[in-house]
Formats: sequence, structure tokens, C-alpha cells
Amino acid sequence: MADEFIADDIDRAIVEQLRMNGRATNQQIADRLDLTAATVSARIRRMEDENKLRVVAVSDFSAHGYNVLMEVAIEVDGRPASDVAAELAEFPEVFAAHLVTGRYDIDMLVALRDFDELSELMLDKFSKVRGIRSMMPAIAVDIVKYKFDVAPIEARADV
Repeated sequence: MADEFIADDIDRAIVEQLRMNGRATNQQIADRLDLTAATVSARIRRMEDENKLRVVAVSDFSAHGYNVLMEVAIEVDGRPASDVAAELAEFPEVFAAHLVTGRYDIDMLVALRDFDELSELMLDKFSKVRGIRSMMPAIAVDIVKYKFDVAPIEARADV
């Protein structure tokens, strides 16, 4: 069995430097952490190869014209929740879909350009997905915290 990847304090420090400045060079990171640029480069490459790190750009919802953010809780009946979630996740308005415990089976984060899209999404799109028993939308009126500096990373397909 292959060794399981475990990030150490140096890996975490490198990631923290990248969080503060995703454009930092290996030399800049090395200087801040009292390491060599080769060490920083090798560790970043190892984390990327193990699908434990990906440096990406993040932009604000409103920069893309999304002005409505909402959570939708879904109760499923007569079909596996995982199948329903997979189908719902295909809609471009769905930014995140999670299988959850509790009263509801699926929880989603949805972004819309404006409120005029809400009825079409709920009544014409989501309601056509087989297996949905009920939907409970909740519109975000203010974002107090939205931090996702840790997220699941899917393996990259070799290009």
C-alpha cells in the first residue's frame, strides 16, 4: 500500500504563504520561511501531484453578475439522494451540492443573476428532477463569512 500523504508544518506554512499571495515566487516563499527555493518547489510539486494543493484564482460572485445567493435544502423520496444530487449539480446555477444528514437529504448553494431567474429555476428546472419531494430555498440577505481556503480537490486529468 502506498504511503498516505500527510502535510507537515512546512507544507502548511507554504500553503499559508500561497493563501496570502498566490503569485508569490518559490524564492519569495523560501525567503519568508528560511528555506531554499528548491525545497519550496519540490514541496509544492509533491502536494500538487498528490492532489492536496491547487493554486487557483477566486473572484467575487458579483464580478460575474451574480446578485442572488441562496441555499436550497432538498428532501428526496423514491430515488437515491446521491443520484438526485448528481443531477442537480449539473445545473450551472448550482455552485455546490452536498449530501447531508438531518431532515433534508441535499443542501445546495445556488447563485442567480437576479430574482427574475428564481421562479424558472425552482419551477421549470429543479422541479423536473425526479425524486425531489420538497425544496426549501433560503435567500442570503448578507454574507457574514464565506471562507473556503480549504476545499475538496478533484484529481486532474492528464492533459
